[in-house]
Amino acid sequence: MTHSATLIRLAGLAYLVIILCGVWAEGVVRGSLVIPGDASATADAIRAALGLFRASLLADATMALADITLAVLFFTLLRHIQPVLALLAMVLRLVQAGLIGASLIALAAVPGLVTSGDDSLALTFIGLHATGYDIGLIFFAVNCGLMAVLLSRSGGVPRVIVYGIAAAGAVYLTGSILRLLAPELAAGFAPAYLIPLVAESALCLWLLIRARI
Repeated sequence: MTHSATLIRLAGLAYLVIILCGVWAEGVVRGSLVIPGDASATADAIRAALGLFRASLLADATMALADITLAVLFFTLLRHIQPVLALLAMVLRLVQAGLIGASLIALAAVPGLVTSGDDSLALTFIGLHATGYDIGLIFFAVNCGLMAVLLSRSGGVPRVIVYGIAAAGAVYLTGSILRLLAPELAAGFAPAYLIPLVAESALCLWLLIRARI
């Protein structure tokens, strides 16, 4: 295996960690425990599964570390195509990872709040974490657009995956803007997040199996 193929597969592995940790923590754990607008029901659910909730924090931290790793690997692999775009894409992904990591501070306070019975404040902190997550995804959305350009120029990734990554960026940007400016419309837009899941999973598998970029 060449040095480049090794780095590409490492990038694929980092991407796999991001997808698995992110889907499990945000989609499976918090998706089942957090009831929007119902502080009491949310707190009851978290109190009944404190260990699981805390494990989701570790999964999110692991995801952020993998995101940092992937940002550096993609820059290393793509900087020969367009150094400025590759650098900007890396910085945007690092900013996203930093915001997601920082937002975990709010989420880490939730177990203590629900244990002490401060259910309303716990839901507020969960909302604060979600806002930080959405702001981070704005930066990641632009990263997806830049990555689509870089991957298109590299010629090593199928066009359908490249277009999927570009579409993922559009979904992330639209979804975050809706959550921040028109939250009443966000729920109806939620099914669109299937596009990023499919596109990013396809890129992850391409990197792992074909080791081309």
